[in-house]
Amino acid sequence: MRFLNKKTQIDFMGKRLIAFVLSGILIASSIVILATVDLNYGLDFTGGTLIEVSFPTAPEISEVRSNLTTAGLDNAVVQTFGTATDIVVRIPPLEESNSEVSTIVLQALQQGVEGEVVMRRVEFVGPQVGEELTEQGILAVVYALIGIFLYVMIRFQWRFSVGAVTALVHDILITMGILAVVQVEFDLTVIAALLAVIGYSLNDTIVLFDRIRENFPRLRKASPIEVVNTSVNETLSRTLMTSMTTLLVLIALFVFGGEIIHAFAFTLIIGVLVGTYSSIYVASTTLLELGVSKFDLLAVEKEGAVLDQNP
Repeated sequence: MRFLNKKTQIDFMGKRLIAFVLSGILIASSIVILATVDLNYGLDFTGGTLIEVSFPTAPEISEVRSNLTTAGLDNAVVQTFGTATDIVVRIPPLEESNSEVSTIVLQALQQGVEGEVVMRRVEFVGPQVGEELTEQGILAVVYALIGIFLYVMIRFQWRFSVGAVTALVHDILITMGILAVVQVEFDLTVIAALLAVIGYSLNDTIVLFDRIRENFPRLRKASPIEVVNTSVNETLSRTLMTSMTTLLVLIALFVFGGEIIHAFAFTLIIGVLVGTYSSIYVASTTLLELGVSKFDLLAVEKEGAVLDQNP
């Protein structure tokens, strides 16, 4: 803890060109990945049927897939869920009813198994509902970004708004690019995690922007780069402590929270790491590139205001 109590003097902004190139490469790579690799959409978006079953002993996944193919379910996706004896089967929308599909799956999985295969749950989402959820999820992120832009502009100044939104778009694109590469299931919990990433990253950025706004009038002779560097160093201990404690909780959720919460926790872990980086380099660097100065933060005094105060 002694390290966090010391005043650091790291030249963060001296490395902003390297960070700019790194961020550019990551964003470009994420865009290419998202354009060429489909996200692993869950049933919330694709529609279809999800069936969770429990086997008496751990089955061979290849045999499970073979039995489902024999039953006419060629496009079924089979995954272990939690323990080795628990299996989740995801099936695209079919003409059969939900009950008929679950019966076919249960009969297929029972083939060659000693003991009873127990069905634990069945979930069904129609294709139309999936399309509506996709549209609503995208709109939720867009509305959040618009609201944040207006809030920061009112509280600070338009350059700060651009910096904050640029950092948030940076975080969302890179996080989604990683999700596409790893093929984490993309469902409503991931949308919730992305919105949480926006909130977390914005909080970090606002704390830093507050310190920058305070330091511009206080450090009148310092250049904008020196002011931003000083502000980042002054808030560094708070940033590190917040990030580390948050990551400890998220890692515990990812390891011990079970399969249902894995995608949510993984998305937040990536988002916290990327968001901490972007608050320091993306948001602050954008401010400097837009030419922020102490004059942008000084209240404009009305002409004749001093004379009005005289008796």
